[in-house]
Amino acid sequence: MKALIIGATGATGKELVNLLLENNDYSEVCIFVRRSTGKSHPKLTEHLIDFSKPDSYKNLINGDILFSCLGTTLKDAGSKEEQWKIDFDIPAQFASIARENHVNSLVLVSSYGASSKSNVFYSMMKGKLEENIESLHFPQYIIFRPGPLIREGSDRWAEKVSIKLIKMLNTIGLFKNLKPISTVFLASKLAKAPKEFSTGKIILELNKILKL
Repeated sequence: MKALIIGATGATGKELVNLLLENNDYSEVCIFVRRSTGKSHPKLTEHLIDFSKPDSYKNLINGDILFSCLGTTLKDAGSKEEQWKIDFDIPAQFASIARENHVNSLVLVSSYGASSKSNVFYSMMKGKLEENIESLHFPQYIIFRPGPLIREGSDRWAEKVSIKLIKMLNTIGLFKNLKPISTVFLASKLAKAPKEFSTGKIILELNKILKL
């Protein structure tokens, strides 16, 4: 299988790239990035692109599976408008082109609580993206909705504190639906999912991710 990845430089995306390169089920791995990762592998093709100019790279979006792992935080984006561009506009545009080019499978990293009707901006945005991609009618559409992610080497103080708090609450049986998982663990499940499921739309909440 030929895999396409957006978000390949993010915490989960980097782990996914490494796993797919060592996975015999994947013969090619194509990543779409703004800046070179410096990574070299016989199976890897790196496309340096300007995401705001889809006409310049749309012919490169050809393969079997698109892994959509692109996302950022409000703090890193600087505003809700900029976060929307990264978390919604780019993945939606990329998915649309992929479907036009007959990519048949899409695996999306969404979020716990994703809903277009949510009053929480982030959850609403992720829910809108899920619905937008669903309207493209991929034969296989797998949505992952993990809770907090443990990023190796993360320097985000608030993230570390919140994960420690949730873990503590988990030990007394609270907020188990928000159990933190590592980006390595999530990436391993992303790589595995396309072969585990048949066609159609599949939503994997945390409990199903853990069992996959």
